[in-house]
Amino acid sequence: MTLCVALLGGSFDPVHNGHVALATLFATLLEPDQLRILPAGSPWQKSRLQASDAERVAMLRLAFAGAARPVALDLQEIERGTPTYTIDTLRSVRAELGPQASIVFLMGSDQLQQLDSWREWRALFELAHIGVAARPGFSMADAALPAAVAKELTQRRGNLAQLRNTPSGRAYLAETLDVDISATQIRAALQRGEKANSLISPVVLDYIQQHNLYEI
Repeated sequence: MTLCVALLGGSFDPVHNGHVALATLFATLLEPDQLRILPAGSPWQKSRLQASDAERVAMLRLAFAGAARPVALDLQEIERGTPTYTIDTLRSVRAELGPQASIVFLMGSDQLQQLDSWREWRALFELAHIGVAARPGFSMADAALPAAVAKELTQRRGNLAQLRNTPSGRAYLAETLDVDISATQIRAALQRGEKANSLISPVVLDYIQQHNLYEI
């Protein structure tokens, strides 16, 4: 059977239930050999991160401690020490795993709507498949996407078996995830002194409170 690795990248500032739900959804759909989490170092499309690299990694370890499938933290973007681009990370992972492995890069539909702003975005498909999960308020319909992205997806739509058993080049849109959570929303709630129990894992929330993160 083809080696299959699912990749979930992000700033994870902080990691929340939406991240875990997206990862869990595709872990169930694809049954990958490994789920790999890639915390960003200096994400080029976002302002300065509030939690430190070590704090974000610690929260990720807590959030995914009970995952049903093997989860690995890949710290290459943090260790790179320069602005991080997905294309560079996928080239690194492809070089590591070889030409035959299936690599599935996961994202939410909010990211899909701005995919054409990513560096060398079309080349992403040369290195990996892309698995997209629906997010309330961010339609995956062609009319809601940039025209170039909609056209590319139309040509690359694939099924789960194709993603699981071929190296790259397909896109799969999962409509079954319905979690409307953002890290920005969580940080704002914490800064207002509100509880975020429904948005974030209790063990991660404990960590945030113990380390006084995201306070005004």
